[in-house]
Amino acid sequence: MKIELFVPCFVDQFSPETGFNMIKLLESLGCSVFYNPEQTCCGAPAFNAGHWEDAREIGEKVLNEIASDKTLVCGAASCTAMIRNSYDLLFQNSSYHNKYRQLQKRNFELSEFLIDVLKIESLPAKLEAKVVYLDACQALNHCRIKTQPRALLNMVEGLELVEMAEADVCCGFGGTFSVNAEPISVQMAEQKINNVLAAGAEIIVSTDYACLLHLHGFIKKNNISLKVMHLADVLVAGT
Repeated sequence: MKIELFVPCFVDQFSPETGFNMIKLLESLGCSVFYNPEQTCCGAPAFNAGHWEDAREIGEKVLNEIASDKTLVCGAASCTAMIRNSYDLLFQNSSYHNKYRQLQKRNFELSEFLIDVLKIESLPAKLEAKVVYLDACQALNHCRIKTQPRALLNMVEGLELVEMAEADVCCGFGGTFSVNAEPISVQMAEQKINNVLAAGAEIIVSTDYACLLHLHGFIKKNNISLKVMHLADVLVAGT
């Protein structure tokens, strides 16, 4: 299958090796992967901050750059949610209407693509660790992604998946919320980390690197013995 990979801004800037691991994973499963180096952002940061004209301009760039003959796989549910849901508010009844409607039909977050489209049942990955999966708000509430990442993690040899309390509660990132409401954001991060520790996990895994980066900041500042990993990094571990 021909794939166009959309690498999220946070991955591109802070964890580019995760982008390479996405390619490695998809190619190992028989996909032909294309990445457009001209891509930048899906427009979600501007959209969520209320700058819809800026978001529309960025969205037009996405729609003009994405190939029409490939399935678009996004390395974050927040990007998937933006294209799948929020583009409705930006481009409905516009000259881009048909183009974004067609893209919505072939736009998937990485884990849902692997489970729902490729329908994979096994992986060669190996990781000896006790892991908790972090449900990103955009993944859970906007894309209904819950079982797919967990199914993939259960395919990793040596990995023990544990569940934490209040798994569906936000980690406190929320884009500019973490800047504009820093004290509340930090308290939410602390609550999330306490729940992770109570579950006995060693690693926090998520589909969205932005959430992981937020929690990593709290972990590092407070010298907590926890690691964070994007789902793609886990799924190629040991291979």
